[in-house]
Amino acid sequence: MSEGYAIELYFDPALENQVLKAWNVFARRQISTKLINNESRPHITLFSTIFFDSTKLESVVKTFVSKQEPLSISLSTIGTFSSDNNVLFLSPTPSLSLLQLQSQLCDAIKKEGVEIGEEYRVDSWVPFCPVALDVPKSRMAEGFSVLRDLKLPVNGYGMEIGLVEFSPVREVFSFPLGNNNLES
Repeated sequence: MSEGYAIELYFDPALENQVLKAWNVFARRQISTKLINNESRPHITLFSTIFFDSTKLESVVKTFVSKQEPLSISLSTIGTFSSDNNVLFLSPTPSLSLLQLQSQLCDAIKKEGVEIGEEYRVDSWVPFCPVALDVPKSRMAEGFSVLRDLKLPVNGYGMEIGLVEFSPVREVFSFPLGNNNLES
């Protein structure tokens, strides 16, 4: 049974590899392997929900993505949320292009009758790229140390948007930004 769905922004191969290096350090040090075990891809979550009619929204997302261009991403800070999940992440510099992409995507989804939760609303959304999930509390400081060893900022591009079902992660569909090959 699915835990939920997420629409994710994927990176160019060079940026993706930089994030994967961090995932692998966390795995080697046995701090966290959840992202690798779930077969996730490095990403920034643009929207997530428990219920989602993926067939209904595939054409909406495909049309939306076709009108977008790849966007510059600079993963520039490290952080965590004050929750029980013990998530460590890299946060992108919140560029206008990234904020508009997420806002416009949510607007397009909302027009299809999908409710946008508070955390994905324009004035609440916090963009982040997870690098470790469910980190034991006793290892959080070590996790931050791993992230501080990265040479930030790590720069690249958002190149693709995909819908995944989780957990484990299963890609339902993905489309490259600027893909003008709209087939019926």
